[in-house]
Amino acid sequence: MPAKTAVSGPYPANNKWSRSQQLLERALRTIPIGSQTFSKSHLQMPKDNAPLFMERGKGARVWDVDGNEYVDCMMALAPIILGYCDPDVDEAIRAQLDRGICLSMPTTLEMECAERMVDLIPCADMVRFGKNGSDATSACVRLARAYTKRDKVIVCGYHGWHDWYIGSTTRKLGVPKAVCDLTFSVPYNDIEALKKAFELFGADIAAVTMEPMNAVKPNPGYLEEVREITKKYGALLVFDEVVTGFRYDLGGAQTRFGVTPDLAAFGKAMGNGMPLSAVTGRGDIMKMMEDIFFSGTFGGEALSLAACIAVIDKMKREPVIEHLKTMGQSVQDGLAVLIKKHNLDEVFSIIGQDCLGYLAAKDYNGTRGLAIRTMLLQKMIDQGVLTIGAMTMSYAFRDAEKQKVLDAADKTFAYIREMLDKGDVENRMDVPVIEPIFTVRKI
Repeated sequence: MPAKTAVSGPYPANNKWSRSQQLLERALRTIPIGSQTFSKSHLQMPKDNAPLFMERGKGARVWDVDGNEYVDCMMALAPIILGYCDPDVDEAIRAQLDRGICLSMPTTLEMECAERMVDLIPCADMVRFGKNGSDATSACVRLARAYTKRDKVIVCGYHGWHDWYIGSTTRKLGVPKAVCDLTFSVPYNDIEALKKAFELFGADIAAVTMEPMNAVKPNPGYLEEVREITKKYGALLVFDEVVTGFRYDLGGAQTRFGVTPDLAAFGKAMGNGMPLSAVTGRGDIMKMMEDIFFSGTFGGEALSLAACIAVIDKMKREPVIEHLKTMGQSVQDGLAVLIKKHNLDEVFSIIGQDCLGYLAAKDYNGTRGLAIRTMLLQKMIDQGVLTIGAMTMSYAFRDAEKQKVLDAADKTFAYIREMLDKGDVENRMDVPVIEPIFTVRKI
């Protein structure tokens, strides 16, 4: 491989993240990958050119251990919907802290939170709580298998780390083959692929578990047709609303798109950062929770439930959803102007919803989209905008944050345009290309 040449442009090498690098060396001695989450680890950040440990967050901004400040477009991978340290949520947590965190019997917070969710979510007759999105999606699948007395599951999207799902991906090391053989993946928006799967295995399919939307918007009539196919074959439709829930609408994507599943898993934004997830669904199916085993010591942990109640009440009281939509659309409109300004229409596309958009990089003139994405992350972070390509909105994201993002994007796009014009990009990059952990969806 030819020697790398010096990279021109407004991004000289710096040592802004020296403490992060020192702490990574320490963390790797006791923690595999140095993090609890792949997407938050050094593996998904530009090498030696990004913060690896955060110290605090406030509103829509975060500060790393080296004292650098960023506008946060990750929002902790989307749980932060109101902003870091939201005063209403934090007050509810502090008030409950004086009463106890985890008690020997349920608190009334469980029913109070469940009642609010039943009022808001179209499919919800009953609710059970967990801690992670994986808890909720896995419980939905167990319920579906118990209810239908079938074993096979069709998946469409990302649904967590448990065996039943991850066995359908390239990250299936440690999952028994017999488990892998029960789950089949179909592409999003490909109704013919779903029909073919049902033609082959229809009598054995317990459920279609899918993200109602993530990066790509549903084609007209797609979700409605999925709903009809599952009814025809007697399978359950499970919406994984861990990302979309509360963010697309308080009732989730099922409210926004008008299609009601049999079961739905919620998580992430429920507690504005507190660990909480939920299984919701039709009463006759949810009653089978009395027969299957879904039980955890911390399912009724009170601080998270208090936080969720505060989130729901604030989102009903204030125009949170409207702000996420309008601010998100404004940011995306500004990015679209800059993409055109720098003649990058064939390189970048803006996908996703207004409240949660993504800058997707495509292969261009011999340069891999992964390399372009790596440059995007590196230069945006260097300009004080923390992102992994997502533009995740929060209620605390205001005009000052929007301008910071657009100013950073303007300089970043100029740099990428220069690199692409010169060619031989990967040999001239000053960081290695960030490779994906595994691919969930094509975008």
